[in-house]
This record gives sequence, structure tokens and C-alpha cells, in this order.
Amino acid sequence: MGKILVSGAAGKLGSLVIKHLLETEKVPAGDIIAASRTPEKLADLAAKGIETRKVDFNEADALAAAFAGVDKLLIISTDALDGEGTRLKQHKAAVAAAKAAGVGRIFYTSLPRPDESAVLFAPDHLGTEVAIKESGLSYTFFRNNWYQENILFALPHALTTGQWFVATGEGRIPYIAREDVARAIAAGLARTSIENAVYTLTGAQAFTAEEVASIVSEATGKPLTAIQITNEQLVEGLKGAGFPVPVALTFASFDANQRKGLFEPVTDDFKALTGRDPVPFKAYVASAKAALAG
Repeated sequence: MGKILVSGAAGKLGSLVIKHLLETEKVPAGDIIAASRTPEKLADLAAKGIETRKVDFNEADALAAAFAGVDKLLIISTDALDGEGTRLKQHKAAVAAAKAAGVGRIFYTSLPRPDESAVLFAPDHLGTEVAIKESGLSYTFFRNNWYQENILFALPHALTTGQWFVATGEGRIPYIAREDVARAIAAGLARTSIENAVYTLTGAQAFTAEEVASIVSEATGKPLTAIQITNEQLVEGLKGAGFPVPVALTFASFDANQRKGLFEPVTDDFKALTGRDPVPFKAYVASAKAALAG
């Protein structure tokens, strides 16, 4: 199989990918390399026999050495959203280093329809996909849909008032569990691939904001109504709640993307990779009842 390097291994998604490589795909620990900007956080993985390496995409000159001996490289997109192009620069440095190191295949976590997405940081993902294609290396893109866990950002507060202000229109999101995304990525990493591949990972059903509000209300026993407003009103409301302008604009772009239907369509890519059905959204909401209700 060769060595698999997982970047961002100390993060939520990266750690889950490694979990599923080990437990679900039965990849030997000796074939996995866990990489992080803070490798001291990987002690638990080292104890399992997994090699750990420091990989910081800001340190471009050190990346080729960090990728030495790697057959499959998973680049989990970084969290640099400063509006200055930092994330795309980081990703391009990783791609160039992968080519220099002789990596066999790049796997990358992107987002749905990056060429037309209204999400403000979609150009980072599109630019990274283009850089990977231009490198000439074999690739697999995982275009991950909205995590089910993302509803915990706004809904606990909304449940305290019973009002959830959105600018989503009639658009739908096929939410998927973060753990399911990790499971699918691990499956993709474990299989032998020759052709380039693009997987769009979604849940089995897409929901409007009104449907989400109804499901959450039923699970928590608290009233919740989705109130449609304009994108401009949403930005002003977020600013009024104390969010910096760039953050308010980014959050509002999520609603704009949903309103335009760009989180859809629902795909079967998760099942094609894993052979199982994704966790249903209603089941996730029921399991998150306490967190939602505060």
C-alpha cells in the first residue's frame, strides 16, 4: 500500500480519518504517518505505532523533506481564513513539495461545486484543485458537504428565543456527519486507485431551514421558527451581534450558497466509498438534543 500521510492529524477531521484507517480499513499503524504543526499533540497516535512528523504548510522549504517516502498524501484544508490568500498559498506550497518529494497521489478536502460556490472561501478550494491538477500528480478530491455538527453554531442560541434568522430561501443542505466524512476519506485512502477521482460527500437527504427548524423543535421540545430575511439584513444582524465584518460576510455567504441551491445535489458517493448509508440527519439531531437545548 505504501505510506499514507494525514495532515492536520491533531484536528477533529484528521484524527477521525486516522481512527477509521486503523479500525475500519485495518491499515497497519506502520503504514500511517500523522502530521501536524504541533506534533506534540500526537503522542497518543505515536503510542499506537504511528510515525509522527511536524508538517507546517507555512514552512514551505521544509515540506519536501516532511513528505519524503510518502505514497499517499491527504491535505486537509487549513483554517487560515484571513482574506489575504494565506490558505491558498499554504496549499500550493504543500502541492509543490509533494511533487518534489515524489508523492504518488494527493488527496484533498474541498467543498461542493467550488467553481460556482457562493461561499467566500470557495476560491481557495478551487485554486487548490487547479494547482493539484497542474502538478501532474494523481489525485482524489473529497468535496465535503456541510457537517451536521455545524447546526450547533447558531441553533442553541436561536432556541433561547425561538427565532432563527436565515437568508437561505428554499435552498437545501444534505448535511453529513463529520465522522462519516472521515470514514469515506479513510476508505478512499485505503483503496488502490489509478484514475483521478472526485467524490462529493453528502447525506442521503437535503433539508430547508424550515425543515431543520421543525426537526430540531420536535427533538428538543422547544419552539423554533426559521425567519427568512435578506442577505444584507443577515450581515447587519451578525455585525450587531459582535461579529467582525469579514466573519459576518463569510457566514452570510453560507446562506447565500444554500439559497442558490449550491450545496446540492445529494449524491451516493459516500455509499460508493464505504458500502453503507450515512448517519441520518434526524438521528444526529436526536443525539445532539442536550447540546442544542443548552
